[in-house]
Amino acid sequence: MAASYISVPRDLTKVKSKVMFNLTKRQLICFGSAALIGVPSFFLIKKFMSLSVAALLMMIIMMPFFFFAMYEKNGQHLEVILKHFIEANFIKPKIRPYKTDNYYSALERQIKAEKEIDKIVQNSLSRELEKEKRRKKKC
Repeated sequence: MAASYISVPRDLTKVKSKVMFNLTKRQLICFGSAALIGVPSFFLIKKFMSLSVAALLMMIIMMPFFFFAMYEKNGQHLEVILKHFIEANFIKPKIRPYKTDNYYSALERQIKAEKEIDKIVQNSLSRELEKEKRRKKKC
């Protein structure tokens, strides 16, 4: 008698419950909505174009629904990945407000500011001395 073994996944969080036809609820909803939109569009397009063009357009119309049903990366479905992509590239600013402050450049700015203040003070003192000299000459 040969022993048959069944592989059991170690991480049970990745196991999804199947509802019907070995498909999850999400897959059934997406495939059903793809069929509801794709099949009528095929018959509408077939009236105006050839059969092969209608089939290609039906596949193109149904493809996003299949991606939403099947694509999953790092436990995130396609709409979550698209949401993060849109937020990162279009909604949130690309310029980050935080900037590092180098200690030495801060010291240089401080020294420069102190020199400017000293110039202003010296100019105002020299003006006052000139005014006093003028007053003394007048008296």
